[in-house]
Amino acid sequence: MNIGFQIDEVEKLNFKTDSSLPLILESQKRRNKNYYFLPSSLTYKENHLYAQVRDISFRNNKLSSYVIGKEKQFRVDHFNYVFIRQDPPYNMEYISSLHLLEQVTGSIKFINSPKGIRNAPEKISMLAHKNIIPPTIITRSKIEVVNFMKKFGKSVIKPLYGNGGESIFLLDKNDENYNQIIERFTDQLNEPFIVQKFLSEIKKGDKRIIIINGKPIAALRRIPNKKEIRSNIHVGGNCEAVNLSKNDLKICNQIKKFLQDEGLFFVGIDIIGKYLTEINVTSPTCIQEIKKFHKIDIAKIIWDQLNEY
Repeated sequence: MNIGFQIDEVEKLNFKTDSSLPLILESQKRRNKNYYFLPSSLTYKENHLYAQVRDISFRNNKLSSYVIGKEKQFRVDHFNYVFIRQDPPYNMEYISSLHLLEQVTGSIKFINSPKGIRNAPEKISMLAHKNIIPPTIITRSKIEVVNFMKKFGKSVIKPLYGNGGESIFLLDKNDENYNQIIERFTDQLNEPFIVQKFLSEIKKGDKRIIIINGKPIAALRRIPNKKEIRSNIHVGGNCEAVNLSKNDLKICNQIKKFLQDEGLFFVGIDIIGKYLTEINVTSPTCIQEIKKFHKIDIAKIIWDQLNEY
């Protein structure tokens, strides 16, 4: 089969933590022909969508052993599967690529659905599940933030469309930088931002749960470094294997229908304490970490289950 991967530039991926490369390697083991392309390379013409692709292969089982071929133009509907896995920012370039991919018809299957990704930004889609998320506001108003802080005390403020733990701050009225942090968001961002009640359980870490076709597969606890509230691996968080609790399974079951209805096959959700805090659908990570700590090969599971998708 011909498999496409809409990802970031391969040379910029961290082969020690990246989750797209294991998916490509597993695809190669199944004798598929694999190509990658950038969202900026898409062209719609003559009623078809094309991408400037490069074939990618591995010399051995090491993710650093990839070989990239010469660029060529390829009709997107000639792929059997396309994995959409470029990292945000979730801006107009990102959204435009999803709109273009949505025009592709035929037997091609997307992981995840471009329409599903577009309709389910990580920090917004969870709002449909109000009983399992922490107290939350999305706003551009400093007054609303102040009122929220009066009610809930310490809180976390973060961009609505960020990723990897970028620009996440603890809001504390006793912090001398309190006003400056809020002003950074109101003055520098054009879009709303999100504020959530601070959950003290984050000191023990959050859980990243990988869900494949609606079924939870495995979980990691990501533990922040000292004097840090961010547990993301991108910013130095540590990992350990952890089992799924009854509450975790309850949350997974509650969002299962939503994920399947939206064509969100490969998802990573974040849980702090008893609360769902994000539904990651753009480029879920932790494939390598789960294989290391759980001995579970998520890439293999994904390819095994795609035949049933």
